[in-house]
Amino acid sequence: MSDLTKLTIVQAHEGLKKKEFTSVDLTKAYLENIKKFDKEINAFLFVDEKGALEQAKVADVKIKSENFGMLCGIPCAIKDNILVENLKCTAASKMLENYVATYDATVVKRLKDKGAVILGKTNLDEFAFGSSCENSAFGPTKNPHDKTRVAGGSSGGSAAAVAANMACYALGSDTGCSIRLPASFCGIVGLKTTYGAVSRYGLIASASSIDQIGPLAKNAEDAEIILEVISGKDNMDATSADFVYKEGKVNIKGLKIGLPKEYFGAGLDKDVEKVIRAAIKKFQDQGAEVIEIGMPSFEFALACYYIIQPAEASANLARFDGIKYGLSVAGEDLLDVYLKSKGHGFGPETKRRIMIGTYTLSSGYYDSYYKKAQEVREMVKQDFKKAFEKVNIIMGPVVPYPAFKIGEKFDDPLSMYLADINTVPVNLAGVPGLSLPVGKIGKLPVGLQIIGNHFQENKILSVATQWF
Repeated sequence: MSDLTKLTIVQAHEGLKKKEFTSVDLTKAYLENIKKFDKEINAFLFVDEKGALEQAKVADVKIKSENFGMLCGIPCAIKDNILVENLKCTAASKMLENYVATYDATVVKRLKDKGAVILGKTNLDEFAFGSSCENSAFGPTKNPHDKTRVAGGSSGGSAAAVAANMACYALGSDTGCSIRLPASFCGIVGLKTTYGAVSRYGLIASASSIDQIGPLAKNAEDAEIILEVISGKDNMDATSADFVYKEGKVNIKGLKIGLPKEYFGAGLDKDVEKVIRAAIKKFQDQGAEVIEIGMPSFEFALACYYIIQPAEASANLARFDGIKYGLSVAGEDLLDVYLKSKGHGFGPETKRRIMIGTYTLSSGYYDSYYKKAQEVREMVKQDFKKAFEKVNIIMGPVVPYPAFKIGEKFDDPLSMYLADINTVPVNLAGVPGLSLPVGKIGKLPVGLQIIGNHFQENKILSVATQWF
């Protein structure tokens, strides 16, 4: 039997259908890989071996009936800020180190309903604050292609698990870059969905007006299968849209691809540019038309994001006060309990963002910062609206450089924040974006970002499946 862990969802489904192996065989193969490789990579925070094998046995019963969906019996991993009932959900923070989820997130419930097998919970930057997966309270996740380098963040554990064949696919969340950046660094497909396309119920909130859950997979076809299952209206999330994903074939011939000049300016690694332009040339060779476009607001998008995200994060994390939620450290009085609990529970980056957010929301600064940032956000949305009047999709690099060394940017927050420069405009506008692996620099993968208009996931996924 060939290595089962290298199979895509489609291939694994075919194997199960033909009775070449069982879901238990598949699950054991992934659990074996986790035991072999994860001590070094640190992609998983918790592996539910017993639960996974039980789910696989249940899936095998469904498979015998020959009435089963594409995800039935296929092992996956879940980012540890998405709730899975009766499993720990730490958000990679000491604040939630001992929290056990009492219910399933909507996306998890939808996966379980289809017979998915959940292997465990994956590492992330604490509360999803970061671009490298180094801010975890439980140690950094390493890049499977070069273990001296970062896996990317914040969904670094999910991306590394898929890239190292420790899960067939995974779920992550994307607030500013957190699915696409680690997908790019780890050489897999990552899809940040349209805001509202996928329910956020059961996701520990980072920034509520920007967060989105999405798939990390071995290819675009697999990402599409996962999206079909997890997307759609949810009464538990008022921001979820009445969106039903439908596959749609895009003809590359005549497709208008917009290249924002802002993506190809100063700061872009020359080797990354070479890989990206070569990938776009392949679409041109199939008959696509490439049009250079201007997105003037992109210049301000990063600064805008790093006002809005910390502001919303500071409001969301106020609940972790040592009284009702999370870690509680005894103190002499109520204020002392607050200070000690937050002081011990939160890591440096989380504290930094809470302080930035609280400052920008404070009296006398709200108009100068938060209100101004919301006005800039509207400009970003308008830039995308104008662009999509001229072009069908937008392309560019996900990140201006390949995966950097662990520790290289850790003590320089501004340099770390710059990693998100090409991805945050997508989140601010609420449009979908995908990272597609299109080449390598040495052994380090490079991702092409494919961006569509609102709820045009089918368009960007169709384009991604036609790159060769």
